[in-house]
Amino acid sequence: MNFNERLKWLEEEHENLISRKNQPLYVNGIYERYKYPVLTGEHAPLFWRYDLNEKTNPYLEERFGIHAAFNSGAIKWGDKYILVVRVEAADRKSFFAVAESPNGIDNFRFWDRPITMPEYGEPATNIYDMRLTRHEDGWIYGLFCVERKDHEAESDLSAATAACGIARTKDLKTWERLLDLKSKSQQRNVVLHPEFVDGKDAFYTRPQDGFIDTGKGGGIGWALVDDITKAVIKDEKIISSRNYHTITEVKNGEGPHPIKTAKGWLHLAHGVRGCASGLRYVLYMYMTALEDPTKVIAAPAGFFIAPEGEEFIGDVMNVTFSNGWIADEDGKVFIYYASSDTRMHVATSSVDKLVDYCMNTEPDGLRTGLTVERLNRLIDKNLNK
Repeated sequence: MNFNERLKWLEEEHENLISRKNQPLYVNGIYERYKYPVLTGEHAPLFWRYDLNEKTNPYLEERFGIHAAFNSGAIKWGDKYILVVRVEAADRKSFFAVAESPNGIDNFRFWDRPITMPEYGEPATNIYDMRLTRHEDGWIYGLFCVERKDHEAESDLSAATAACGIARTKDLKTWERLLDLKSKSQQRNVVLHPEFVDGKDAFYTRPQDGFIDTGKGGGIGWALVDDITKAVIKDEKIISSRNYHTITEVKNGEGPHPIKTAKGWLHLAHGVRGCASGLRYVLYMYMTALEDPTKVIAAPAGFFIAPEGEEFIGDVMNVTFSNGWIADEDGKVFIYYASSDTRMHVATSSVDKLVDYCMNTEPDGLRTGLTVERLNRLIDKNLNK
């Protein structure tokens, strides 16, 4: 192919990928998965990846590698479904970029430019996994993980520290960077509650001793902060705990901010356990009381979404992770989740279905005998009707 022939082919293939119609896969009555990922690295615009000038790139070689698109925050913006995507370049550095869709399940297109996030303090080596919250104070907040080198372990090139970065915006284009969240422990997977609680900003936290290891961190925490512009965590209360021989044995963390319903707050979170092939990440749900978001009123046993099929394969195998969902005014819910730190998917459900799932799925009894009792109760109900 000459330059123009190759460019035409690239443009056609790219448009075919973006405009491909997604197809629902009806599974368990709780949600519908979809056949195709909604975003991959290949969805990135050609003008991000190629120098399109024949004089300076006569072979039309890729100049800027886009490796993956995953772990996206989500928000409804007018009639558009918006993802603030973690895009990973070939150099392992992640950045945020906005992609929008007219229907939430396909035709996601990136905006022309990535987000230029202002720096705070020591410039971050990497930033990623933004949770978006449209807060009652009128701002849209983005909370994300800030990774920096651990200077106390200079000889260990894998040693890092994690903090929660906080930024806010009114248009998803221009961001005001606030101070990083201050905490006694390292923090990842921090989420802002959409409403004030007792006149304060409320955070879902994940205290941990190290960058990877949770150590004494007991699970998903809750903390009230006096001033989000200089947020300091003084006291944390664990509201969704880790437990031995469960999907949250190694660690767990809040996904997107919870959805408010008539019967309580719907929460989507991830749980991690160890297995022979490494760490297995799955999604789970729970509900808390409207009047007290720290009070768990429903906690279905086991996972809600786990990797299936090609979702097992990727940079970090056997992972499903979510930090974004959208609840439409008609009650339809779009659950955006990544697989294996590589690509983005969507599953659709409704508020009513998710509440029903949470309220009518029994909790984990934490031992085999009680699991069998739970199964036998369902069998008896069905065979004796």
